[in-house]
Amino acid sequence: MKVIDFKDAKCRHCYKCVRNCAVKAISVKDEQARIMVDHCINCGRCLEVCPQNAKTFASDLERVKGYLRQGLKTIISIAPSYAGVLEFNTPGQVVDALQKLGFHEVRETAEGAALVTNEYKKLVRAGGMPNIITTCCPSVNDLIEKYYPDCAKLMAPVVSPMIAHGRYIKKIYGPDVKVVFLGPCIAKKQEAVGDERVEGAINAILTFEELADWLKEEGIDLRQCEDKPMGNPDPKINRLYPVSGGVIQSVITEEDADGYHKVFVDGLENCMEMLECLRKGELDHCFIEANVCEGGCAKGPASAHWNTSYVKTKVKIENVVSYQAARDLPDMTTEELAKEFGNRSLSDVMPSEEQIRRILRSTGKYSPEDELNCGACGYSTCREKAIAVFQGKAELSMCMPYALAQAESMSNVVMDVTPNMIFVIGNDMRILDCNRKGQELLGVGREEAVQRYIFEFIETEDIETALLTREPVMHKKIQLENGRMTAEETIVYIENLDAVLVTFQDVTREEKIKEQHYNLKVETVEMAQKVIEKQMMVAQEIAGLLGETTAETKVTLTKLRDSILNEED
Repeated sequence: MKVIDFKDAKCRHCYKCVRNCAVKAISVKDEQARIMVDHCINCGRCLEVCPQNAKTFASDLERVKGYLRQGLKTIISIAPSYAGVLEFNTPGQVVDALQKLGFHEVRETAEGAALVTNEYKKLVRAGGMPNIITTCCPSVNDLIEKYYPDCAKLMAPVVSPMIAHGRYIKKIYGPDVKVVFLGPCIAKKQEAVGDERVEGAINAILTFEELADWLKEEGIDLRQCEDKPMGNPDPKINRLYPVSGGVIQSVITEEDADGYHKVFVDGLENCMEMLECLRKGELDHCFIEANVCEGGCAKGPASAHWNTSYVKTKVKIENVVSYQAARDLPDMTTEELAKEFGNRSLSDVMPSEEQIRRILRSTGKYSPEDELNCGACGYSTCREKAIAVFQGKAELSMCMPYALAQAESMSNVVMDVTPNMIFVIGNDMRILDCNRKGQELLGVGREEAVQRYIFEFIETEDIETALLTREPVMHKKIQLENGRMTAEETIVYIENLDAVLVTFQDVTREEKIKEQHYNLKVETVEMAQKVIEKQMMVAQEIAGLLGETTAETKVTLTKLRDSILNEED
């Protein structure tokens, strides 16, 4: 099952989760981070460091509320770190608050820790294992079985305190009782539900963060609750389990001190270093308490948002602990608390050397000198990143130096090939940058240009106005090079630089063509006017001649008519 993941469309090319995942259990596809369930050890580090709050967590809160609504007998097993994480006056107030939510009984997981402690003591006294690694932290258990399987034989064959407690509660209340674990660890979810070896011991998981929200939703203030007793006997020193070194203090007493060397390791990288030492045979006869979380469970990922001080938490836990061995242990056999660990290693397909080189070349890395190994993509070396690309875990675009070089290259190409003159001018009128055409206009190279002021070269009234008003100047015609060039000026204010982007587009040729077209029009109009005037003169002359001949014709015809008429008389 997938306990944690990232929300779609929340990633912002930061790859912080990949950088902080020591086992590289995060894949990136189509620029979206995803948890690889089979690779993940559920340490929760990626969720803590994600700047976009893109985490999702498979919550059991609604399932738990469902148990309570149905009236099912539900018992909560509360991790001992509650003493340092929750804010209360007395521990019994936590009991009252949880009972107000509907839980039938509240018992401390430290009761299960006492059972585990007893099994560890048996192993230490027997002395049959060359080294013993505690198995309380499910993330460490996953780390060993998946990535250091040759160390699995050194794992104590004992369940975690949570599982031991769940099995014990079901033993005394019956298999139908619902057991809910409350703690600061998200890996417990995978252990309880995703590991068939311990299936059925725990029915649901709640985190301290979820409890805080639930109490607020119900209007329950811990400090205002009554002081009620826990449902279990005092587990005494076993309440130290969540503090770094607490397991060792519970297990290795004075009579056992000569048997094994006490070693406690916390932090994922430190755990991996310890496991490498075991692989090399550099440790012998050590009882090793290992926790993925720095400082132990007290600083689990599901409590860090509102529990900010590990030291404060540690002190609060230690102040309520009785440094004595637990008495009258619950009746559980070694067989009931047993768990076998083994090889669950992964088998990712590895690329050939040529395939690695081909992927490296695709991001501009043609020689070892080109491999910067900057780690920005999340992988410590370029070769590791290339292998991840081959395995489908990473994308070529995750290489930041290459992506930046590509962007800069394209930007420079655009700047250099454009026929326009482009300048960036600061608010003090200093030239901050200019392209090749701009340098040609100024008559100086870029190195000299960025040391001078724009008013040394051209009129700057429009630039000064734009810097003052922050209003753009769009497509204004101006004269440059003492009138030899006509340019179209555009000025845009750049707010984050307090500067302006000035673009001059040389339109001299276009303006000359326009002028020629205009002159041609004028000449055509003048010629047309002359033709019209000449035609008018001709028309007038023709009209005059026609008028004279018409009058003469009229006189002649009149005389002819009269003579004909007179002859008839």
